[in-house]
Amino acid sequence: MKIPEPRKLSSGKWFIQLRLGGESISISNWDKTSCIREARAVKAEYLAGKRAAPEPEAPPAPTLSEAIDAYIAQRSNTLSPLTIRGYRTIQKYRFQTTMPRRLDQIAPDEWQGIVNTEAGLCAPKTLRNAFGFVRGVVLASTGHKLPEVTFPGSVAPEKAFLAPEQIKVFVKAVKDTRYAVPALLALSSLRISEIQALRWEDIPSKPDFIRVSGAVVLDENNKYQRKKQNKNRTSARNVPVLIPELAAALERDRKPSGPVLEITQNSLRTAIHKICEENGLPSLGPHGLRHSFASLAYHLKMPERIAMEIGGWSDPGTMHKIYTHIAQSDIKRYQNAMGSFYGKKPAKKKTR
Repeated sequence: MKIPEPRKLSSGKWFIQLRLGGESISISNWDKTSCIREARAVKAEYLAGKRAAPEPEAPPAPTLSEAIDAYIAQRSNTLSPLTIRGYRTIQKYRFQTTMPRRLDQIAPDEWQGIVNTEAGLCAPKTLRNAFGFVRGVVLASTGHKLPEVTFPGSVAPEKAFLAPEQIKVFVKAVKDTRYAVPALLALSSLRISEIQALRWEDIPSKPDFIRVSGAVVLDENNKYQRKKQNKNRTSARNVPVLIPELAAALERDRKPSGPVLEITQNSLRTAIHKICEENGLPSLGPHGLRHSFASLAYHLKMPERIAMEIGGWSDPGTMHKIYTHIAQSDIKRYQNAMGSFYGKKPAKKKTR
C-alpha cells in the first residue's frame, strides 16, 4: 500500500501527510518505521470504510426573526389565527434591533439591556407578553432558557364599564337602533368575536337561550377568519336572554339567514362609543359591555358559578382580576353600612 515517503522534522520526528477523501490527516512519530506503519493503518481503515467521515459543519444559528418563523410554522396546525396574528405583531414591532441577530451571538447577559431598551417603547404588559413569547421561541430553537429579567412596574388601567343605573340608560338609548341586537348581546356577556360568529338560522324564534359556539377573528393578514373553537372550553355555552329589549330587537330585526352582525367589528365599536358619549356614559366598546355584565352580576349578588357559566369564564381568578368591578353605588352602600356601625350618619345623596 503506497503512502508518501516520511520526512524528518527539525524536532527529530518523522512526519507523513495523508490526503484521504478531501481530508488532510497528519501522522508523526519519533520512529520512522512506526510512522509508516501508522500511516498504512490509517489508509487501510479509510479504504475499508471504517474511518468516520469528517463531521459536517453545523449550519449557522437562525436569527431571532427566523426562529419565530420556524416556531409558527411548526405549530401552524394547532395555533389559532388570532394567536398567530399576535405572534406576528411581536415579530413586526417588538425587539426590532434584536430580530436580525443570530441567537448564538446574543449573550445571556444582554437580555436585560434589550428589555430595558424596549421598556421605553411599549407598555409593561406588552413587554412582558412579548418577552414571554421570545423566551419560548429561543427555548424551542436552541434548548436553552433565557435568563430571568426585571420588568418595569405597571399600574393596571381602570377598566371602563357601566354602573347598574348607567346600564339602564344605555339599554334605553340603543334598543331602537340597528345596533341593538349586537350591543345587547355584548351586554349579555358575549365577546365581539362570538357575536360575529352568530347566524340568524341558529337562533330560534323567541329564544330563552342563545347558543354561543365558534368565533370570527382577524388572522395575521388582517382577514376575518371563522374558527370552530371558542377562546376556552367554557366559552361554548348557552346564554340566557335576560334583557327584554334584546328579545324585542331579535324579533324585530330577524332575518331568515345570514350573520347577525352585518357590519364590521370596528363599526360596532365606533357605534357603541358614540351612543355612550351622546348619553353621558363612560366611553366603551363591546368588551366594556361584557365587563358591565360581570359588574351587574356582582351588584345583583348572582352566584359566582352562574355568572362564570353565562360569561364563559374558565376560572374565578379571571373574573376577580379582570372583569368584576365594584360599582360606586355598592362602595357607597358598604361605606354607609360601616359608618352606621361606628355611629356615623350615612352620606347624603348628591342632587343634580
